[in-house]
Parts: sequence; structure tokens; C-alpha cells
Amino acid sequence: MVPPRRRARDTRAAERHGREGFDERAQVMVEDGGRVPEPRRRRRAMTAVTAGERGLRYIADLTMRDAEAVTLVEPADGGWTVHVEIVEDHRIPSSGDVLAVYEAELDEEGNLLSYRRLGRYRRGTNALGEGSPR
Repeated sequence: MVPPRRRARDTRAAERHGREGFDERAQVMVEDGGRVPEPRRRRRAMTAVTAGERGLRYIADLTMRDAEAVTLVEPADGGWTVHVEIVEDHRIPSSGDVLAVYEAELDEEGNLLSYRRLGRYRRGTNALGEGSPR
């Protein structure tokens, strides 16, 4: 809150300069008890690219494992669904790695609503197909 002396000084300055030099923000401050109004932010709709990037980052951060790829990004009710491949177990050679697919649900603004592991499989096999370890 702006101290009363400052508000009075802003009001006197506005009166002294007349309408031409008057700062609308100062007037709002005087009328609103010294609070500066928040600027209105224009919301941009999430794109598939942005949703994929956020989903990958959320899953990698939550699982604390290496993300391999984003395998699906699609709009859902009021948000996005993102599937991300994660390396769960590194093997030598890498063809023996165990991968998992995780699903992240994001809201319209890109905030994580939920995530879950859909399944696990060995690299080079049919992802989440029959015979895959789960």
C-alpha cells in the first residue's frame, strides 16, 4: 500500500499537470488506495509442440530417468495427453535396455494433472505389445 503522503503528492502532481500530462496509472493508484492494477496477460493456447515439451520435462523430472522420446501428443478434454518413452534400465549392449511408456495429462495451461506408467518393454521389441515385460 502506498503511504498517504505519497498518494497526496501523486494527486497534487496530477492536478498541477492537468489532463495532458496525467498518468492514468497514478489516477488508478489514487482511486484504488495505492494498489497498482495487474496487467492483463493474454493467454496463448498451448500447441502440440509446447505440450510435448512440457510433458517430457514433467515425466523426466518425476521419474528421475533419461527421456528417450515423445511418442504421442494429442488434445484431450480441456488439455493434452502426452506419452513419453523413458529408459528404465540401461544394459550393455543398449539393445537390451528396458524402456517404459508414461502418460502425462496436462491442462489447457500446461500444468501437470496426472501421470502414470502404461507399461515396460525391451528396446527393439513391439512397444507394449504381447509378450512385453510389464
